[in-house]
Amino acid sequence: MAAVMQRWVRGRPAHPPNSPTFLTYTPDGTKLITAGSNNVIRVYQTGSDGEPTNIDDCQENNTALAATNDRFIVGAEDGSVCVYSLKTYLYDSLLTRCTLPIRDIALSPDGIWAAVASDELDVKIIDTRDMTNVLYIRDLPKPPKHISFHPSGSYLAISCTDGILYVYSISTETPVLSNKFDGLIRRLEADDEKSSRVIWHPDGRVFAVPTATRDVQVYSQGDGQKQRTFSGGHMGDITALAWSPNAALLATAASDRKILIWETKSQKIITRYDYSGVVNLAWHPQENIFSFVTSEGELFIYPDFLPAEHLPLLKQPQQPAPLIRDPLSETSGNARETLTNGSKHVSGVRARGRGTPDTLDDILGPESGGEEDDFVEDDDGAGYLDGINGYGKRSFDLVDGFDGRDAKRRATYQSWQPEIHRPFQPGSTPWRGNRRYLCLNLTGFVWTVDQDSHHTITVEFYDREFHRDFHFTDPYLYDKACLNEHGTLFSCPPSDSNPAMIFYRPHETWTSRADWRTHLPAGEDVTSISLSDSYITVTTSTNYIRIFTLFGLPLKVYRQKSSPTVTCVSWRDYILTMGNGPVGAAGCTSLLYTIENLKRDEVCQSEDIVALPPSTTLKSVFWSDDGDPCIYDSSGVLLVLLHWRSPGQARWVPLLDTKTLERLRGGKREESYWPVAVAQGKFHCIILKGGDQYPYFPKPLLSEFEFKIPCTAAALQEADENSTATEGPRLEESFIRSSLMLSLMEDLVHATNASHARAEIGRREIEGDKLLLQLLNVECREGEERGMKALEIVGLMRDRSGKMLEAAGKVAGRYGRGLLQEKIGEVAERRLMGLDEEEDVG
Repeated sequence: MAAVMQRWVRGRPAHPPNSPTFLTYTPDGTKLITAGSNNVIRVYQTGSDGEPTNIDDCQENNTALAATNDRFIVGAEDGSVCVYSLKTYLYDSLLTRCTLPIRDIALSPDGIWAAVASDELDVKIIDTRDMTNVLYIRDLPKPPKHISFHPSGSYLAISCTDGILYVYSISTETPVLSNKFDGLIRRLEADDEKSSRVIWHPDGRVFAVPTATRDVQVYSQGDGQKQRTFSGGHMGDITALAWSPNAALLATAASDRKILIWETKSQKIITRYDYSGVVNLAWHPQENIFSFVTSEGELFIYPDFLPAEHLPLLKQPQQPAPLIRDPLSETSGNARETLTNGSKHVSGVRARGRGTPDTLDDILGPESGGEEDDFVEDDDGAGYLDGINGYGKRSFDLVDGFDGRDAKRRATYQSWQPEIHRPFQPGSTPWRGNRRYLCLNLTGFVWTVDQDSHHTITVEFYDREFHRDFHFTDPYLYDKACLNEHGTLFSCPPSDSNPAMIFYRPHETWTSRADWRTHLPAGEDVTSISLSDSYITVTTSTNYIRIFTLFGLPLKVYRQKSSPTVTCVSWRDYILTMGNGPVGAAGCTSLLYTIENLKRDEVCQSEDIVALPPSTTLKSVFWSDDGDPCIYDSSGVLLVLLHWRSPGQARWVPLLDTKTLERLRGGKREESYWPVAVAQGKFHCIILKGGDQYPYFPKPLLSEFEFKIPCTAAALQEADENSTATEGPRLEESFIRSSLMLSLMEDLVHATNASHARAEIGRREIEGDKLLLQLLNVECREGEERGMKALEIVGLMRDRSGKMLEAAGKVAGRYGRGLLQEKIGEVAERRLMGLDEEEDVG
């Protein structure tokens, strides 16, 4: 049990008793500011025992306080919010005025925006540089009691007196409600000393709030799921709480006359202090100093606050949020990890050469270590023994005496480590709370819930006329899944008692027993799985690719060339596998892919490069409904692989850049997109609001977007902006998109001899020629000087019947382009005689 610290610190009378008192440090920690019910505001210098600087003639009955390094803002019961300078210690300006008492003020992390909460049913967010620039959060059902900015400054949490917590996204001109949490906080009056304040963890992924049970509960920001709890410490209602600057500690004060210091990682109390009536508290931003104020108007500044045995906690770097399952430790999407490379850690004992007992060191003996180390002692600090390396050698530092370059170069070589693409399962999400999606596609979705001792898995389908949802208890803790119209595939990691396992459950069979399981060899873990109409593919941690039939017959096992493996996806008889390749100039491994036909045992593309720009990662990979590989990267670009059936001819072509969507133009929305599929000529995805990176529960709705190839800036504009100016570029984009779709269809027909698709090719050729005809109309309308481009457009027409060329001549004649009409006639004549084909062959 934590000891009660009895070292008493003398309180300083700061403000009148029996009234609320407030304090805050400036971000640089040089000043501490207090405000209370009188008209004096006090500014204390950190490290000084002298009298504070008093700012007189302020408003009385102050109720809120916030500060930057050069100014502070005070709110009062009369509804005024005033700004004071910390340079002159004088009144600066009136920031705003409300009709009812001010209850809280919060400053954004950059100090530019000030959020003001009052007994009115709205919150003002004011630009301190331009007080006329104000954002409003209106129509709250009850007055707000506390407000707090997210560490990113993009969100604002509002604790209302009715016990409802609102989180608003304020990155746009109109704040948007991001989340609403009912029941997380308790109902309190606006002037109650009890607290319902949200304190954000510095990394922004969780927030902590006091509960009615006198505990502090941590919730994840995105879904409001309960995380860790700081419980069993207080016997009274919590009145104040704050994270330490590095979030390694949490301080809480309550009406039970206790201040408790908790370790964030373990949620255990490490120190207790006895002080009554604490209403507000604050950590110093850099030093081991802790300050708090009481309802009696006293200020306590506590130097050397943490005892020596706990001080290292305060000196640590920023600590992670106390999540039950930390998504940063999960693998989802294609994040990059550092590959351990170079020298391994060597202990103080010199490592001997393995397999070479007659090394020079073995013959001559050690140069240092053991008793011989006492031969030379560095008793005068001259550095005789500096530079002893991990192998028991004295490094030859004399070379560095000339220019120092070798030492720098060696340090670079030893510290440099390449970044690799981590393995991931397409369509899966990391844990949020106790839930995660294992698979999301157009067939349905698979999700799992952690029940501590086991998991429960639910499989739901969009088309319930052909498939029936099912649910089962999962004692194996499956962490990967694939779903299609024929079955569901699962895999689980190895445990202490069982190796990694594959489990397949078909939806319909004509036998009594259909599902099957198989175990991988010991020491082998599954990195990704895929399921097609014909095969099951498994990639493993030993870089093996294992192929099974749908009913468990092992078909192939081979080792992947590019390693470590990253992921795999399959479609019919084809599989696409990805792995890490050579290290590039940026220090990251290139991402390589291979496509092969399992049935014919043919390799279509071997160790080709996935086209990713610098600092961009792969978010997902999947096959379209027509059987073309597609990828979606972290920059929001969807690409398709063209000519992938011809070895060495494949290229990645952009289908859509989501950053150029009309709905995002001008900062209208802050959203991103979770890729699901490419089907029926559209991009199917899930819209993620705000800063969310993954979909969550309840089941998200699917959205779809038309393809729009990023050709030119003008082509990406909407028609109603300037129809005449953008008509040509938009038609050009439509033509290149139509040509791409035609090429994909031709590849499919040539590879499969699909007769049903030949009519589709003819239809798409006509559509492309119609687009060219519209482009020709635009060029003719623009003037005679566009004649060369117009004739070039005519030459791109694929029609062999002559009808399109005849129509092109009529278009030229309509605009009086006689010379162009003659040229088009010559092209038509040559094509009719087949002369253009002879030129192409030549």
